[in-house]
This record gives sequence, C-alpha cells and structure tokens, in this order.
Amino acid sequence: METLTSKTCQVCEGGTPALSSEEVDKLLKQVQGWTLNGAENMISKTFQFKGYGKTMAFTNAVAWIANQEGHHPDMEVSYNRCTVNFTTHAVDGLTENDFICAAKVDALI
Repeated sequence: METLTSKTCQVCEGGTPALSSEEVDKLLKQVQGWTLNGAENMISKTFQFKGYGKTMAFTNAVAWIANQEGHHPDMEVSYNRCTVNFTTHAVDGLTENDFICAAKVDALI
C-alpha cells in the first residue's frame, strides 16, 4: 500500500471534487493528531517547541515542503508553537493533497 508520504500533490482546479466525509475520515486516521474543522473545511495540528529558534526552523521546513508540493498551508506562529492548517481553496474543501502534506509535515518531527 502506498503511504501518504510517498505520494506527491496533484494540481487541483475548480472541477476537482472535494473529498466526501467518508474519504476524509479514512485519511484522517492516517495522520495522527490532526483534527478536522468542518466549519472551515480544513485539517489542523498544533506543534509545540522549546524556543523560538526551533519553532522557526520547523516553520521554514513546512514552507519548503509546501513549495515542493505546490500546496500551501495557513500557519499561525508564536514563540514556541506553530499551528498548521491545510485546506484546498480551489475546491473549498479537502483533497488528498491536504493529507499528503500533513503526513509530510509530521515526518519532520
């Protein structure tokens, strides 16, 4: 079985369908600690660090992954914490790309 971290994001356009709730539930089980915010059509996870330098190193690594995949999260950064939010704006919902990137972000830790 192919893992999420071995996949690459596919270009999403307006005609690409968002995942069904069943598909979201299945993929959410593959990314530990990520939560679904259905009202915002996104998945989120908060990462805690010991100090600003480690937080910023993580944030920059997430940005690098996002650029490689062409799929960019919203991030909320503070001194020792970074919350990463993935959604697919082009479809106003979640796609497999969100879960691929979530898995790759988890692999950083």
